[in-house]
Amino acid sequence: MPYEADDYLSRHVQTSSADLGNKIAELLALAAPSESPNTPLYHEMLTTVVRMAQADRNRWDAKIMLQTLREMEHAFSNLEPFKRRRKVTVFGSARTPKDHPTYRLARELGETLSRLDMMVITGAGGGVMAAAHEGAGLNNSLGFNITLPFEQDANRTVGGTPNLLSFRFFFLRKLFFVKEADALVLCPGGFGTLDEALEVLTLIQTGKSPLVPIVLLDEPGSSYWEEALRFIREELQERRYILPTDMQLMRLVHSAEEAGDEIASFYRNFHSTRWLKGNLLIRMNRPLNDAALQTLDREFADLCLSGNYQQQAASEAENDEPEFHDMTRLVFHFNARDHGRLRELVDFINVPQNWASVR
Repeated sequence: MPYEADDYLSRHVQTSSADLGNKIAELLALAAPSESPNTPLYHEMLTTVVRMAQADRNRWDAKIMLQTLREMEHAFSNLEPFKRRRKVTVFGSARTPKDHPTYRLARELGETLSRLDMMVITGAGGGVMAAAHEGAGLNNSLGFNITLPFEQDANRTVGGTPNLLSFRFFFLRKLFFVKEADALVLCPGGFGTLDEALEVLTLIQTGKSPLVPIVLLDEPGSSYWEEALRFIREELQERRYILPTDMQLMRLVHSAEEAGDEIASFYRNFHSTRWLKGNLLIRMNRPLNDAALQTLDREFADLCLSGNYQQQAASEAENDEPEFHDMTRLVFHFNARDHGRLRELVDFINVPQNWASVR
C-alpha cells in the first residue's frame, strides 16, 4: 500500500489547487473507510503533506515532518491496548540512589497506584522512574524513553518489553507524557523535573491541556517542594503574575497513600471533560442534586460567561464517544480562563452529599 500510494501521488496529484482536493479524496478512499468520522481530518493531513511537497521545503524540514508523523503514528498504535486505563505520569530525578528515602517513596507510590488499577508512566530511566516502575510492576507500567547518540538503557521493569516506547524527539515525548496522563506526580529532581512541573502547570492553567490532578510528592521533613511553593506564593502570586486560585492546581503530599487518595478522590464523581459548541461538558459518574445545582449557580457564577449550569444527558453530537453515553453532563459556558477555580468546582461535585440519591 505505501508504494501504491506514492505511485498514485506521482502520477495523479497536480499542483493545481482545483484538482488537489479531488485527487486526495480519491487516494483517501483507497485507505480509509468512507463512514469514518475522521475522514475529513485525514484529508486535511494529506493536503498539508502535498502542499509541503509543492513548496519543496528544505530537506531538514521534510525530515522533521516525516519523523514526527511516523513517531506519532507508532505511539498511537502501541498505546491502543492501554487506551481505557487510567494512567499517572511520574517525574523525578534519574540520579536518586536506591537507598534514598525518595526512592522508597516512589516505589511505594507505584505499588499504591497499581492497587488503584492505574498505570505508571515514566521516562523509563533510573532513580525515581525505576522505583515507580518497580512498585507498579510490568503490567501496570509504561516507559517513554528518549533515543540519544550515546547509550540510553531503559530500566529493568520495562526494558525490552512492548510497554516501552522510544522517541527521537523530546517534544513528542513530552506531548505523550501529558496527553496520556490522568494525573501527574512530581517527586524531587533537577532541571528536567522543574521543567516538567512548570510546563504542565502552564498547560493546565491556560487550558491547553485538560484539568488533571498535579501532585507534589516529597518525603516528610523535606523542604524541596515547600520551598518551591513558597517562592511561587511570594514571587509569583503576590506580584500578581498568577491568580491566587492557580495555587489550587497542585497539591503537596508526604506519602504514597496521600498521593493515591488525592488522585482517586479527583475521579470520585468527575470523569472527564470535552468542549462542544462553545460549552464545557463535565462528564460525571453520578448526577448532582437540586441543592448542589443551585449552589453552583450562586457560588461558581464567575466561571460562566453567560447563562447558568445545566445538567443533561449525552447529545447526538457526542456519538463519536459511545462509551460515555450513559454519563450525566454538567454543561456551562466556561470562561476558559480560571482553571484554578474550575479545580474548586471539580472538588465540589466530588462531594457525596452533592450527589442525587439513587432510586
